Amino acid sequence: MNEVNAQVSVRILDKEYQFSCPASERTNLLDSAETLNAKMREIRDRGNIVGLDRIAVLAAMNMANELLHAQARDKAIEGDFSNRIRIISDRVETALGGAQQLEL
Repeated sequence: MNEVNAQVSVRILDKEYQFSCPASERTNLLDSAETLNAKMREIRDRGNIVGLDRIAVLAAMNMANELLHAQARDKAIEGDFSNRIRIISDRVETALGGAQQLEL
């Protein structure tokens, strides 16, 4: 069944944009727009970048860089947890193996 789309209006650097998205994603879209607006305002307020397109590209590059760093952290954490689970599993197997030998 198709989900109903919501029409969403957001303001980024004092300019209005209209989007259509699934109704269930409306809050995420608004949060994303607010994050982008904050990043772009931060860049604009530094005063060294002129032009909305340049500000938008720099904000997008900064956000993409943050995303890549977060993904790398997630992979490292996932690898650490996988390693810990393997160690615990090996210890449980060893302990159960010793217990089974005692029962025989």
